[in-house]
Amino acid sequence: METKIKVSIYTDGACSGNPGPGGYGTILVYTDNDGIKHEKELSSGFKCVTNNQMELLAVIVGLEALKRPCDITLYSDSKYVVDAFNNNWVDSWIKRGWKTAGKSPVKNVDLWKRLLKAKENHDIEFVWVKGHAGHEYNERCDKLAVSAYKQENLKEL
Repeated sequence: METKIKVSIYTDGACSGNPGPGGYGTILVYTDNDGIKHEKELSSGFKCVTNNQMELLAVIVGLEALKRPCDITLYSDSKYVVDAFNNNWVDSWIKRGWKTAGKSPVKNVDLWKRLLKAKENHDIEFVWVKGHAGHEYNERCDKLAVSAYKQENLKEL
């Protein structure tokens, strides 16, 4: 059986207003067998979204960019995303028919379902990083996200 390659994914979402114009930034980092580091940056901006939608989309796009199963360490400054997996919120939501513990509908179900599909073939460790605290890749992701929503011709989500 082939060993899964190790990939680090750094993500951030940003909004101007919540909802408002928003964007995501994602950086995939992989070091090959020769010790050469490869990085791929992804970003896009949207017309009227929430910060949580952009945080989710940053993760989704990073995972969907991978062409084969990987062993991933995923870094996000979003407690919403990280805690949903590390505290098993998603499993509970699914068991309750996409309802929260308070029996209200889970927000962004379409994005959560897309994320679950995108992560199916991967082993992922979700790691929370403090935002705007000097973490090199988190800062780069934030710049990508902000730059993306400041572009013209923003997309609809």
